[in-house]
Amino acid sequence: MTELTRGFETVEFKQRLARVQTSMQAQQLDVLLLSCEADVRYFSGFLTQFWQSPTRPWFLLVPQSGEPVAVIPSIGEHCMSQTWISDIRTWPSPHETDDGVSLLSDTIISLTGDSGRIGLPMGRESYLRMPVSDFEKVKSTLAKHEWVDATQLLQHTRMIKSSAEITKIRHVCQLASDVFEGAPNWLHTGMSEIEVFREFKIRALQVGVDDVSYLVGGAGLGGYEDIISPPGNHLIQAGDVLILDTGCVWDGYFCDYDRNYSFGPASNAVNTAYQRAWDATEAGFTAAKPGASFADLFNAMNTILSDGNPTAESNVGRLGHGLGTQLTEPASITSFDNTTLETGMVITLEPGLVYDGTKMMVHEENIVITDTGAELLSRRASQQIIEVKN
Repeated sequence: MTELTRGFETVEFKQRLARVQTSMQAQQLDVLLLSCEADVRYFSGFLTQFWQSPTRPWFLLVPQSGEPVAVIPSIGEHCMSQTWISDIRTWPSPHETDDGVSLLSDTIISLTGDSGRIGLPMGRESYLRMPVSDFEKVKSTLAKHEWVDATQLLQHTRMIKSSAEITKIRHVCQLASDVFEGAPNWLHTGMSEIEVFREFKIRALQVGVDDVSYLVGGAGLGGYEDIISPPGNHLIQAGDVLILDTGCVWDGYFCDYDRNYSFGPASNAVNTAYQRAWDATEAGFTAAKPGASFADLFNAMNTILSDGNPTAESNVGRLGHGLGTQLTEPASITSFDNTTLETGMVITLEPGLVYDGTKMMVHEENIVITDTGAELLSRRASQQIIEVKN
């Protein structure tokens, strides 16, 4: 597979900035305060694993006009200077008494004046990445400013992926497909779950992903009962069903989908559950068109999962979600999320059901919404569960 160009041209970031600033003008927001990795990276290109450390806060300010301003610990100045951001203001962090509070407050005032409207993500799937006590100090200093929930504005901006973003997600999806499709050649009975997970990660790195940031799953006789726990010492045996659900990363963009494997011939119960999950995914794929809602996708898939009873909802809460620089992004495929599908949205279809009392069957694919419908980014799973004969 031909290696793609990493990063983005400056014009990509300027287009993102123009889109969000148009929305800011409509909502009369003077500046956006961003403190989380995905938001900061989206507008700056600041890509680093240093976010793994909670020791230091990082900020990006997006004004209603003009270019963003980074307010960051001095240790990140060189890395940020490699992006398109030119206004970088730093302080030595961690600091005993003032860990960026004064610099952040002064910078906001320099962009807005003594008063103004500050947009901050406050809603579902957002969080503030700074000490609450420091945030209270900033609010006290900016007592004449109004704080406004900018969750919807930011989420909608990021939901619509550019062609360059979609290319990166498609690339990592295809790399993961290579690993999934090759798995029957190295999977065998007698392996422990830990060995399976380790081998999957090694092979994913070998085909070219940057990281396997997320890998969950499990195996059990006649089916699995848990899909979020870490691997254990269970030794896979004939009759087991294994699920692997991965979020591989390439250049800061995720795939997120799973595959199921049967060790030896699957039972009738397993085959029936697998077929229903596969059919539900197909129903979601067919319904995924511009103008439909996320709730429409939920209803299309849930009708299949509930065997024709649309009032019987899945107990996992949702049947898919957005995808991009985060493993899961808004919106959610739920019965209550009426977010409208638009061209450029990248989402997962993830129907799941319970059978034989406690056994689970989950299936997931990654798609992008086009002008005419949905396009697969992952390579479609086989209509019958994959049998491992080793």
